[in-house]
Amino acid sequence: MLAATVRVTRDLDAAEDAVQDAYVSALAAWAREGVPERPGAWLTTAARRRALNALARRRTLQAKLPLLLEPGAEPVAEDDVIPDDRLRLVFTCCHPALAREAQVALTLRLVCGVATEDVASAFLVSRATMAARLTRAKKKIAAAGIPFAVPAAAELPARLDTVLTVVHLLGTAAHATLSAELLARAVDLARMLRALLPDATEVCGLLALLLLVRARAATRAQPLADQDRSLWDRALIAEADALIVGALRARPPGRFTLQAAIAGVHAAAPSYAETDWPQLLALYDALARVWPSPVVALNRAVVLAEVSGPAVALEAVDGLADALRGYRYLWATRADLLRRLGRHEEAGEAYRAALELTEGEVERAFLEDRLSRTGRAGDPRSG
Repeated sequence: MLAATVRVTRDLDAAEDAVQDAYVSALAAWAREGVPERPGAWLTTAARRRALNALARRRTLQAKLPLLLEPGAEPVAEDDVIPDDRLRLVFTCCHPALAREAQVALTLRLVCGVATEDVASAFLVSRATMAARLTRAKKKIAAAGIPFAVPAAAELPARLDTVLTVVHLLGTAAHATLSAELLARAVDLARMLRALLPDATEVCGLLALLLLVRARAATRAQPLADQDRSLWDRALIAEADALIVGALRARPPGRFTLQAAIAGVHAAAPSYAETDWPQLLALYDALARVWPSPVVALNRAVVLAEVSGPAVALEAVDGLADALRGYRYLWATRADLLRRLGRHEEAGEAYRAALELTEGEVERAFLEDRLSRTGRAGDPRSG
């Protein structure tokens, strides 16, 4: 709805106001008349009409209407209008005239529907600070006359990495919150990007990664070692595997392709015990070279524990403490390694530290269960 309305207003704030007014109108109209057959198209049409009325009140409609709407541009169905418009809005928000942080934040908020407070949390700032940044970014788009369009082929490389980063972050949020809606949105955007850029290997890599996340969605609430692999979607895994094979032919592979290859190794293993851990370690080494980050190093340490043992992995994790002190997975990983080493009291402290940083109910339940078991294992009276 927002993306379709921006085509009329060329103003993000005005488009958001029109969309909100359309929702208010729907509450009244649908209560009287019932929900229409195509509620998305109804809302989009209502929002665009309100946007046009707002333009008329500013006495600019007659002069600018030919430039803003194609002939007969009433939206006929949401699936005819929204996908292309959504992609245009992604590229609008990821314009290089904006700071990269603003590009990512604005796209997460407007295109992906992530709440302002959640975007603020991702950037470790207050809601008020993030709201001000989003407002400045929208004003800059308007002041600079940034076009609402998919850029020409020559302009794509300057924006593509940011666009892929946004879609990846959306998939990460879906994975962490078990949100099927967010995951479907991320997959749809990745598929649109591949249709636009079929030869871009990193687009193929990102789509493969998201398909593998979706393939395992039915078991996401359990730890990987406990997941029933018969519930995984083998058709999606096969589609992802074909994309990975094609993307890996490009040398050297990029960060999304390598992440997809890592997920592919997990998907191909008949069981957790039969996972090819040495291959995973090699892939993480390659990923660390093209995308050095403490989070990648932490994930590598999890694999290192299976190859070289928990003591070696714990040393690697402890080396990341300064960089990831506020990252809940650092403490959860450290707790698990300490538990495996029989250092139950220290493991309990690490589980409690992870709990302090965790809000999701599913993750909290898992950590609380592990903490409880660790406490019993460390109590000499439990035997």
